[in-house]
Amino acid sequence: MEERNLTCIGCPLGCALKVTIDGDNVTVTGNTCKRGADYGANEVTHPTRIVTSTVCVKNGTIPMVSVKTAQDIPKEKIMDVMDCINRITVEAPVHIGDVLLSDAAATGVDIVATKNVEA
Repeated sequence: MEERNLTCIGCPLGCALKVTIDGDNVTVTGNTCKRGADYGANEVTHPTRIVTSTVCVKNGTIPMVSVKTAQDIPKEKIMDVMDCINRITVEAPVHIGDVLLSDAAATGVDIVATKNVEA
């Protein structure tokens, strides 16, 4: 049996979670809402993250645009996704929500712009 203490990020309360793993059985205590139970169980069995970064922009009013994954990705794929992001350059104009890279690192998740950059 393994126990892990986590701070929930499912909502603004930041509950102190205690997650107990006993074989295939995962028990979460300390949460005040269902999101906390879901977060705790997922964090110990299949952790995911939203990745944020920047991408170079050609012929724009600024040289970089902020980007993020459109959804969370498996934590073990973060470096693969960053390698993909670091290899791309886009042409201005760029608008919030534009897909700059589809299916990053074969995750099925797109990289989208989070800022406008005009030409």
